[in-house]
Amino acid sequence: MIGHSEAIAQNYPSRSIRIIVPFTAGGGNDVLGRTVAQKLQEAWGQPVVVENKPGAGGNIGADLVAKSPADGYTLLIAANNILSINPTLNDGTPFDPLKDFAPISLVGTIPVLLAVPSTLPVKSVKELISLAKSDPEKLTFGSAGYGTPQHLSGDLFASMAGVKMQHVPYRGASPMITDLISGQVQLAFGAINTMLPLVKDRKLRAVAVTSDKRLPYLQDVPTVSEDLPGFETDIWIALVAPAGTPRDVVVKINEEVRRIFTLPDVRERLAAQGIEPKTSTPDDLTALVKSDLARWAKVIKDTGEKSKQ
Repeated sequence: MIGHSEAIAQNYPSRSIRIIVPFTAGGGNDVLGRTVAQKLQEAWGQPVVVENKPGAGGNIGADLVAKSPADGYTLLIAANNILSINPTLNDGTPFDPLKDFAPISLVGTIPVLLAVPSTLPVKSVKELISLAKSDPEKLTFGSAGYGTPQHLSGDLFASMAGVKMQHVPYRGASPMITDLISGQVQLAFGAINTMLPLVKDRKLRAVAVTSDKRLPYLQDVPTVSEDLPGFETDIWIALVAPAGTPRDVVVKINEEVRRIFTLPDVRERLAAQGIEPKTSTPDDLTALVKSDLARWAKVIKDTGEKSKQ
């Protein structure tokens, strides 16, 4: 006889699946969510629908999934801010990242780019720090939202550089980039897939990347850590389900997701947008969430971000 969970997994999916993307359309979370949805639908022959539910730094969409039936038919694309930043930064976070979700797999990582408008006379981290020190608190930096890795990248940068900058959060990358190009904000930390096309069009200037090494496709752009040793931030994105989802269903989704991200057409399409496909086991994802919760809690404490609320 087969167990109850295994029997459920054998018949899964028998109807349409929802993938909640808790950010606006067009960003890296959305791209990865739609990639997974398309390929799951092709593999399983059931509709897989993406729904964008932005707001509260991703918490609105995440809470919807946390409170959904644990049957594998409602899934969440969860960026690391949802699982490892928001719970520390926001006392009102309505879910526990370790208790309310069943991790399935990582789906990708996205480097963070520090960029300025092409009209701003800044071409390096040193020049940016000098500008910030010459006129304290005048510089504003944009991010795709409060509590995102991009936001905390700016806070960490200011703290390590000994400068003051005013944070301007947006509801997603698109409105932030519009204001950055026009100079409404003087700099931004953003996901490279949304910023790179505008760098190539010379509307933005790439100053540095926040990864620990230069990127193979941007060898002429230095890392922030070359001027601020020890500086490193990143964005990772995962797929999770509500806690209590049958283990065999989680494993079935995990196996299919890992297959999807080995497909050459998927890897090429994502690489062209600066997104690195990256998968994991459910247990490895749990370990990553735990380690990142501790890592970002230290950054939030060291930068005093929580006291600014």
